[in-house]
Amino acid sequence: MRQIAALPYRVESDGSLRLLMITSRETRRWVIPKGNRIRGLPAHLAAAHEAYEEAGVSGIACPSAIGAYRYLKRRKDGSTREVAVDVFPLAFVSQADEWPEQSERDTRWFTLADAADAVEEAELKAIIASFKADAPVASRGTRALLWVRRNISERVPMLRWFHALMPKQGRFFELFEDHAATLVAGADALAKLLQGGTSIEEHCREIIAREHEADEITREVLQDVRRTFVTPFDRSAITDLIGSMDDAIDQMHQTAKAITLFEVREFEQEMRDMSAIIVEAARITADAMPLLRSIGRNAPKLHELTERLVRIEGHADEIHDNGLKALFRAHGDGNAMNFIVGNEIYNHLEKIVDRFEDVANEIQGLAIDHA
Repeated sequence: MRQIAALPYRVESDGSLRLLMITSRETRRWVIPKGNRIRGLPAHLAAAHEAYEEAGVSGIACPSAIGAYRYLKRRKDGSTREVAVDVFPLAFVSQADEWPEQSERDTRWFTLADAADAVEEAELKAIIASFKADAPVASRGTRALLWVRRNISERVPMLRWFHALMPKQGRFFELFEDHAATLVAGADALAKLLQGGTSIEEHCREIIAREHEADEITREVLQDVRRTFVTPFDRSAITDLIGSMDDAIDQMHQTAKAITLFEVREFEQEMRDMSAIIVEAARITADAMPLLRSIGRNAPKLHELTERLVRIEGHADEIHDNGLKALFRAHGDGNAMNFIVGNEIYNHLEKIVDRFEDVANEIQGLAIDHA
């Protein structure tokens, strides 16, 4: 027996994540919204439906499951049956004032660590615990080198003077993380834009503003590459990584421009699904950036994150192809302009996901080189 579940999350102002948990109706233990598959509805949309029914939550459901866990479901006759549950990330947008099961359950936002402690299923604990990587810790060798530099320069005036003249390492890691934050914000605005409604112009302005921020960060990275004597890794790797990230948000900007130019107000489900994958890709990228500070130690986690990026890019390709087929069936014999406009938007969305795959490839190359 298989079920689906949503993992509702939100990003706090400090970059940390919170997960929304609910209590089960009978045992009152903490669980995530889950239920049976719904005939005629894709699994991730069924998970989103359960999140609304059980917690009143609306959000952007990623079509690619982040993992699965198993539990024993007790039947009315007292017997049990093993159930496998596919878990889909759900980027939080809003919570309703009223929802169907409001009086039957409690809801609460948890930190990742507290959420992992609150659930009973070992596999679900692991999914929650790995949803965001731990903050990187400097290696023992790095800490020792910093201690030596600090103490020797304090005791030997000439070395302190010489050290002051040496070029600094630059702000590369901080700038990578800042740029990733613009990707998260831009992807969130893009996904909300593709929901349609009356706020399309507002979301377009948000994407444009984030793209301008990203351009400034990219220019600062390139300036640091030119003026810094010692860089944390190869200069071409730095420029390739920030270039791939910047290309991703540039394509978000191009998507918003196309939607504005053609005055599109309604969007196919496949477009929304691709935007949900873009939201997940941006979250993974933001999760990976701090790990570059100690790349050798964090190589296994970086490989795990980039593998998911590559995997969801393949899923996005399938959604893209299915969307184009549906678009052609709907407009191939009628309004050709609707097909041309829809094809333009699909192409931009595909390019965004492709750029995130480029980011994954750059990170994988760094992890291999410094493992």
